[in-house]
Amino acid sequence: RTTRLLPDGTPLQNRLLAALPAHHYRRLTAHLRMTKVKSGETLQQHGARITRVYFPNGGVFSITNQMGDGTLVEVATVGHEGMLGVGVFLGDPLGAGRTFQQVADGAIPCLDVTHFLEETRRPGPFRDAVRLYVQANLLQVMQCTACNALHDVTQRCCRWLLQTHDRVEGDDFPMKHEFLAIMLGVRRPTVTVVMQALQRAGLIVSRYGRIGIVDRTRLEEASCECYDVIRAHFDRLRL
Repeated sequence: RTTRLLPDGTPLQNRLLAALPAHHYRRLTAHLRMTKVKSGETLQQHGARITRVYFPNGGVFSITNQMGDGTLVEVATVGHEGMLGVGVFLGDPLGAGRTFQQVADGAIPCLDVTHFLEETRRPGPFRDAVRLYVQANLLQVMQCTACNALHDVTQRCCRWLLQTHDRVEGDDFPMKHEFLAIMLGVRRPTVTVVMQALQRAGLIVSRYGRIGIVDRTRLEEASCECYDVIRAHFDRLRL
């Protein structure tokens, strides 16, 4: 099977785009553009009009919700299995939560909202793929809501590390403790304590703003059930 390429010559990894038949993909790539984003850079702001949707081809992206006191907490994680800005598919032109890149991995394919809506109004495989992703994303948010309410910070941290590991190449990726604190909705010192405990147990290594996965099997054992549940949702929907 021939490897599909993005407009800049990068091999295609995004599963929504990869699921399209060849002629549908060729039509879509005529409007795809590649954009470079720095780690921590905001792609979509809460309450702001969405002008482009993104199809991650690598890396990790976070959608966060900001409370009245300014506290941020992650409500969804997105990688090469999905897209950013899916709310416009449901008719909402404004961003819900702040969306930013957590772990960088090359340029990101994006599509103007006008072209995205034109394509998804047509019955066919692209609209079907986006519809399935909306369902998978909803199930992920539901599971993460239960996870944040019922599971301790160590279990949730392990789940997040596993989900990130699934979305990056290799066992090592950049991650600052202050970012991880936002993801977990806790204070930075709490993250430091948890990471030190995981490192002493031989599950990870954490230093200089990077995290390395040392023992994947034991990390899965230390995580809560939510990691497997979320992965099963995406597998069932073939995303």
